[in-house]
Formats: sequence, structure tokens, C-alpha cells
Amino acid sequence: MPHLVRLYIRQVAIGFALAAAFVALLLGLNVANLWHLVSHVNGGWIAVLMLWVFNGIVFAGVQFALSLPRGHGEEHTGGKRDALPVLLAEPVPVRVSTARRARN
Repeated sequence: MPHLVRLYIRQVAIGFALAAAFVALLLGLNVANLWHLVSHVNGGWIAVLMLWVFNGIVFAGVQFALSLPRGHGEEHTGGKRDALPVLLAEPVPVRVSTARRARN
């Protein structure tokens, strides 16, 4: 399996675990009376499931986006020595003849 796919799967799992902890904290701290709402309504578990899945998608995306610049074990020392030199563009004069061509 390619390195990037393994990295993505790992980061998605971490993101969904963080989302589960976040939803557990929301319910445990009873933010906006959420625990009462989901525990006293038929089908409240669907709301908790949706909250976990949608937060998991967001957390997984952020987790993966933050892990990409780090490289995760790739051989890269970083620093200014690895960067390519910057070439400054200088204007080049272009000669244009003023005589017009005869149209056929």
C-alpha cells in the first residue's frame, strides 16, 4: 500500500477518534442541553451518530491537512540549503521593426 494511502487512513482514524471524544465531551458537559435532547427523544441516537460522522469528516480532513507538511518520516532535512536558488527576471530588449509589411 502506498505511503500516502497509509498516512491518509491513519489520519482519518485519528480524526474520527478525536470527533468521538469531542461528541462525548459535548454530551457529558450537556452543552446546550444536548444530553437531555438526545436521551429523551425517539431516534436521538441518530442525531448523535450524525454529529459524530459530520464532526469526524471535518476533524479527519483537518488532521490530514496538518500532517502533510510534516512529511511523516520522509527523507527531507528542510532548511534553506534544500531550496532552489531564486532567479530574478530581468527585462530583455526586443527589437521591433517600424516598417509595415505590405498586405496582399
